[in-house]
Amino acid sequence: MPAARSRPSRRSAAVRALIVGGAFAVAFLTACASPTVTPAPSSPTPTTTVASPVVTPTAAPSPSEDDPLAQMSLEQKVGQLFMVGVPLDGSDDLVAAEIRDRHVGSVFLHGRSTAGISPVADLVGDLTSLVDPQSTAGIPLWIATDQEGGEVQVLRGPGFSDIPYAIRQADRDAARLSRSAQSWGEELRAAGVTMNLAPVADIVTSHATRFDNAPIGALGRQYGYDERTVAAKAGAFADGMRAAGVLPTFKHFPGLGRVTQNTDTTADVHDTEIGADSPDVDVYRELLASGPAVVMVSSAIYDRIDATRPAVFSPVVVRQVLRGDVGFAGVVMSDDLSDAVAVTDIAPADRALRALDAGVDLLLVADDARVLPSMYDAVLARAQSDPDFAALVDEAVRRVIEAKAVR
Repeated sequence: MPAARSRPSRRSAAVRALIVGGAFAVAFLTACASPTVTPAPSSPTPTTTVASPVVTPTAAPSPSEDDPLAQMSLEQKVGQLFMVGVPLDGSDDLVAAEIRDRHVGSVFLHGRSTAGISPVADLVGDLTSLVDPQSTAGIPLWIATDQEGGEVQVLRGPGFSDIPYAIRQADRDAARLSRSAQSWGEELRAAGVTMNLAPVADIVTSHATRFDNAPIGALGRQYGYDERTVAAKAGAFADGMRAAGVLPTFKHFPGLGRVTQNTDTTADVHDTEIGADSPDVDVYRELLASGPAVVMVSSAIYDRIDATRPAVFSPVVVRQVLRGDVGFAGVVMSDDLSDAVAVTDIAPADRALRALDAGVDLLLVADDARVLPSMYDAVLARAQSDPDFAALVDEAVRRVIEAKAVR
C-alpha cells in the first residue's frame, strides 16, 4: 500500500462549520433506514428454497492499452468496489485518507444538512480533488446521497427543494413527475452529486396495511401498491434523474414492501411472500429496461428464494434471480454493510467477501467507515491468493467503471 501523500490545501474546516451549523439533530437514516419499529412478524410459511447456483466468473477480456483495468494496480481495483460514507456533521478526514491510501472509488454523503448547495459543493470539490493516478488511477469518484424525498432527504437548504414523500410524488402524472425529478436532479448536480440512492421500487402490500411495513410503507417511501403504478412512477423519477445527469438506484431488490421489521434495526428479518416470480421482482424488468441504473440488494432473508442467508449474501438472489431471471447486467450494490443490525453478527471482513461472492459489485459502508480497513484488506488478500476471486474482482470493477462512464 503506498505511503500517504501530503494533503492538498483544503477548505474543509469552513465547509464543515457551515454544514454542521445547518445539520438536523436527527439520527442518520441509511439507504434503507427508518425509525425503530419492530412489530412481531407473521409466522413464516415453509416453502422450497431455490438451489444455489455454481459461481462461475465471466471470463475477463484480455487487457489492452485501452483497457482501464490494465492501467490499475490490484489495490486500486479493490478500492473501486467500495462506497464509503462521508458525514455531513463531522470530519471527512478519515474518508479522504481512504481515497488516498485505499483507493476508494465512491463516497456517500450521509447525515442531514440544511446548509444548501454551496457548502456541499465545496465539500465535494475537496473530495474530488483527491482523484489522481495514484489514488483512483484517475477514475472519477461516484458522489452519492439519499435524496428520495419526505423523511429520507439528506440535502436541504438554499438551492435544494423540499421533495415530497414518494407516495405524494405518485399523485403527479408520469410526465410531470419526471420533470420534477429532473429539477431535483439538477440541484444535486449543482452540488457535485452524480448518483442518487433512489428511487424506492418496493411494492407495499396495501394502503390499509402500509403502517405494518416499517421500513417503507410506514414512512411513505413507496410509489404505490401494485406493479404497474410503481413501475410508472419510480420509472418517471429515474428518468428525471438521468436527464439531469444523475444515476438512479432502484432499491431494495427483491423487495422490502412486505416485511414488518427494518433490517437497519432488527436482525433476522424474513420475507415469507416474495418469490422469483412475484410482481416485486417483475417490476425490475420494466424499470431496468428504461435506461442506466444501479440496483441495491436488500439485507432481508427471502424464504421463497433463499431461506438460508440475507439477499445481499445470496448468489441465488443476485446471480440467479437478478442477473439470470431479470437479465440485469449492470452494477449491483449492497445496502449498508457497516452497522445495519441485519448483518452485524458477521465480521466486517466476511460481510465484504460474502457479498462479492454472491455477485454484488459495490459495497456500501455508509454509517461507520471504521470497518472499511478490515473489509478492504480481506478483499485484497483474497484477490492476491485466489485467481478465481481475482477474476470476480475484475468483473465487478469493469461494471463499475463502465457505469461511471455512461451517466
